[in-house]
Amino acid sequence: MEKDQGSMRVALVSHDSRKELLLQFCTAYSSILCEHILFSTSFTSKLLKMRANLAVQSFLSSLNGGVQQIAARVACNEVDLLIYFRDPNERDCNEREEQELFRLCDNYNIPYATNIATAEVLIQGLKRGDFAWRNLLRSV
Repeated sequence: MEKDQGSMRVALVSHDSRKELLLQFCTAYSSILCEHILFSTSFTSKLLKMRANLAVQSFLSSLNGGVQQIAARVACNEVDLLIYFRDPNERDCNEREEQELFRLCDNYNIPYATNIATAEVLIQGLKRGDFAWRNLLRSV
C-alpha cells in the first residue's frame, strides 16, 4: 500500500455504536482519505472497503488485539493520524488498550480525534498538508 512520500498513515477505528458514523465520515471525506495510507481493525476495514470504497489495510479485530497492533504502530512511529470514534457511554472490554493507545499518541505527538468535531478539524488539516512535519519525524 505504497503511496507518494507526502502520504500520511491514518488509523481509523470506532466502537460498534459509532461504526455507522465512521462510515459516513469516511464516505464524505473519501476524496481526501484515498490519497493516504489507511488501516483499521478487521471488521471496520471490511466495511470501509465495501461501503466507502477505500483501500484499507486490515489488522486483527479489536477483541483479538487489533487496537494493540495499532498501538504498536504508533510506538514505532508508523502512524501519523488516528481517528477513533468512541462512545463515551459505552464501557468496553478494550478500555485499557484504548487508554494505552491514547497515551502513546500523546507521547509520540500523534494527532488524534475521538469524536466527529475533532475529526473534521484533523481531516481539513490533512487536506491542507498541515501534518507534513510528521514526514520529518519519520525520517529520523
